[in-house]
Amino acid sequence: MKEEKVRLLFVCLGNICRSPSAEAVMKRLVKDAGLGDRIEIDSAGITGYHEGDRADSRMRAHAARRGYKLDSVSRPVCTEDFFDFDLIIGMDNRNIDDLKRKAPDLESVEKIHQMTEYSRNKLYDHVPDPYYSGAEGFELVLDLLEDACAGLLDELVQFISSNPDN
Repeated sequence: MKEEKVRLLFVCLGNICRSPSAEAVMKRLVKDAGLGDRIEIDSAGITGYHEGDRADSRMRAHAARRGYKLDSVSRPVCTEDFFDFDLIIGMDNRNIDDLKRKAPDLESVEKIHQMTEYSRNKLYDHVPDPYYSGAEGFELVLDLLEDACAGLLDELVQFISSNPDN
């Protein structure tokens, strides 16, 4: 039987800072775990303000210092995403509320989670938007995402190992 991929969508407001960073961090963790053929990762934004743009240059620079390449292009969340992805992970309460409003049905609402649900350190209850902050804001986002993505990967590994046909 063909193994199905687990599909993850990371979401923030504009898809130029937090969600593309989560995508890059998670892609590296998944690759390092040898699960690239089992987990698919994408990112999107609540709004289309930055549609077609690369990630914020400041975010790309901070991520590059840690060895991450933010190469995704901003796009808004669409209705099909709720059917195409298994987990839709927002960065803050506003993202979660907006995603729930956009969800086409109750099954789709069940797919929505907050990034910090997967945090190991539990220092923050959300991933703050660094757009209007200085360097420390971008570094904090990366710290929080590295922690939460590692926790998410742990959960996915458990899920995959207990559901070999998935």
